[in-house]
Amino acid sequence: MTGAEVTSGVIPEGRTIRMGLIGLGAMGRHHARVIREVEGMELVAVADAQGDKHGVAGGLEVQPDVESLIAQGIDAAMVAVPTYLHESVGLALAEAGVHAMIEKPIAATFEEGERVAAAFESAGLVGCVGYVERCNPALLEMRHRIEAGELGNVYQITTSRQGPFPARIADVGVVKDLATHDVDLTSWIAQSPYALISAQVTHRSGREHEDMVVASGRLQNGTIVNHIVNWLSPLKVRETVATGEKGSFIANTLSGDLTFVANGDVRSDWDRVTVFRGVSEGDSIRYAIAKREPLRVEQENFRDRLWGRESESVSMAEGVHALKVVEAVLESAATGTTITL
Repeated sequence: MTGAEVTSGVIPEGRTIRMGLIGLGAMGRHHARVIREVEGMELVAVADAQGDKHGVAGGLEVQPDVESLIAQGIDAAMVAVPTYLHESVGLALAEAGVHAMIEKPIAATFEEGERVAAAFESAGLVGCVGYVERCNPALLEMRHRIEAGELGNVYQITTSRQGPFPARIADVGVVKDLATHDVDLTSWIAQSPYALISAQVTHRSGREHEDMVVASGRLQNGTIVNHIVNWLSPLKVRETVATGEKGSFIANTLSGDLTFVANGDVRSDWDRVTVFRGVSEGDSIRYAIAKREPLRVEQENFRDRLWGRESESVSMAEGVHALKVVEAVLESAATGTTITL
């Protein structure tokens, strides 16, 4: 599913969805708050083997595992446990007939992700992946404007995601933790899967996992892409640039701002400047857009999918594709080859 889609509701529209949450750590604590704020959802059960260290359970008893969570009679669950547990928790929920949204990536490996997606599909359950960047107001606006033809043919999409090391990370490197966002949002913005990818990584922090990556590739529709991702930079950057025949969209996802720089018709009289410009520089517009909390938009998308409304929730099939691409990034870096997908 690359855009808004209407599916048959698995829960009658308007009926309150009994939500469970497993994982009360860095992301889970925010999900607990947002689920309680979303109309049509009720947080009725929480689980975490390590307890409630952030104090978000409220009056709910903290269950020790996914089986205990399921026993509380939930309709759907938000999975925010460490990545290596995604498969076991996801399969348990699918077997119990519980719909779920799993924080990105869908699983630790492509094969595990395929098994999780297949389990939800065969059980006829709604399964989604939590790629919250798709819900960033700047990227939503960019995608809608590109879809409306405001950029013309899209030639290139580049992303830069850099900043200090996040202490919350324990089980993955920068590719599966951060680059997976850029892979997913790029494919979503361009409405095309990846065709090939090449990458370089480096290890500078003394951990077994990579902490810097530069990747370049091409989508199936011909759009070329580039991703710069690291968590060793003192400068925090979150930027996505889409360049096409009519200009460039620049999304700053830290501030939620979107700017359009048009290919203009005005020529410069300064010869030295003119020589270095392949296109003329036109007007620059920063759009005034509504800025809603991305995590709330993500949960509302999941709710709407459960109710059968139009929804831009991320399907598990899309989550599996993103995982396939990031694994190809790691393979390319290890072998020094370009990987065809």
